[in-house]
Amino acid sequence: MFIQTESTPNPATLKFLPGQTVLEVGTADFPTAETSGKSPLATRIFAVSGVAGVFFGNDFVTVTKAESVEWDHIKPAILGAVMEHYQSGQPVMADDGTAPASGHAEHSGEDGEIVDQIKELLDSRVRPAVAQDGGDITFHGFDRGVVYLHMQGACAGCPSSTLTLKMGIENLLRHYIPEVTEVRPVAV
Repeated sequence: MFIQTESTPNPATLKFLPGQTVLEVGTADFPTAETSGKSPLATRIFAVSGVAGVFFGNDFVTVTKAESVEWDHIKPAILGAVMEHYQSGQPVMADDGTAPASGHAEHSGEDGEIVDQIKELLDSRVRPAVAQDGGDITFHGFDRGVVYLHMQGACAGCPSSTLTLKMGIENLLRHYIPEVTEVRPVAV
């Protein structure tokens, strides 16, 4: 098994490409080791000292390191953990009977049509581009013209995330949906 790595715009996050499907549908975010219980792969990666976050996409795993460690020191152990997992035959996610969600928060109310348009633009234009950088952006809410988005994986804590939100996503949404006046990040 050959696992490729790619840098991301976030210097604290690397993208690992195992050459096979990681998640069939959706994404999975594990911002701490305590949240990794549903995934044998995430648990194995968090066992590497210095790992601060793990995120799964369709064909990639992004790993965020603690500030105090260097990639040269933990990258080989992470590669080993990913390889061991795939050789073990264990599933990436423990099957608890729940289907993965779209990642977007539910929204009901008078702005339902606008929210549907926002989610459609995020899914068709934004999320595929952000996945290339090892992250994801999901809808969190819409209130009086302000769209609240949650950044995950390589996007969380990325130095260029504000620029991505303001210059990229906000401009795109405002262009197609006149009711949108601003985009703001939200931490979950």
